[in-house]
Amino acid sequence: MSMQTRLLVVDDDPEICSALARGLALHGYVVETRNRAETALADLTGGGFDAAVIDVMLGADSGIALVRDARAAGAQLPIVMLSALSEVEHRAAGLEAGADDYVVKPFSFDELAARLRVQERRSAALRPAPARLSHSARRLSGPSRAVTLTDREYALLTLLADHAGTPLPRGEIFDALWAGESRSENVVDVYIGYLRKKLKPASDFGFEIATVRHKGFCLEGTPPQR
Repeated sequence: MSMQTRLLVVDDDPEICSALARGLALHGYVVETRNRAETALADLTGGGFDAAVIDVMLGADSGIALVRDARAAGAQLPIVMLSALSEVEHRAAGLEAGADDYVVKPFSFDELAARLRVQERRSAALRPAPARLSHSARRLSGPSRAVTLTDREYALLTLLADHAGTPLPRGEIFDALWAGESRSENVVDVYIGYLRKKLKPASDFGFEIATVRHKGFCLEGTPPQR
């Protein structure tokens, strides 16, 4: 397991989140915590985390529903669920929602970390190799096909890749790539459209460029290697 593995922990109890973060950090994880299903869903689908630990009970929300929604939105990261409920039907519900494993409380951090590592290895074995982006050739190559980019398309894609999982506002993209030019910010939308057309279907390259309402554009999935 890489020491830089980013782990998302979701639990409505801040004290439990803190304890999980401390315990899993000792096993080499870089941990971030969330207390609400709504904010956690964006993180699960944004591509910024390598794995997640989610409690079944999230106050008024359901961890099982969160997992189901994340899978429906395309989240592919390994997910381990935690619960004090040990009945078979509860474990089955979590697994059917899309969780990869289910750990019953109380548990040891050694066991939880071991289960996470197993799921990370399985996920890595199933994950296709990331696309590659050539600086010299301005060429994006996926497992099944490749496309040639213009200089401006290349610059836009590298900017989004450098901030993968984080929405970039239209104005920020414009300032980075078109500063000093007599154009409107709509040029950003035009070049986003050019990139999307070349990437379609996005599954050929392992990522897509999403529009995040009121926030901008975001590269979701596995960013290309350079």
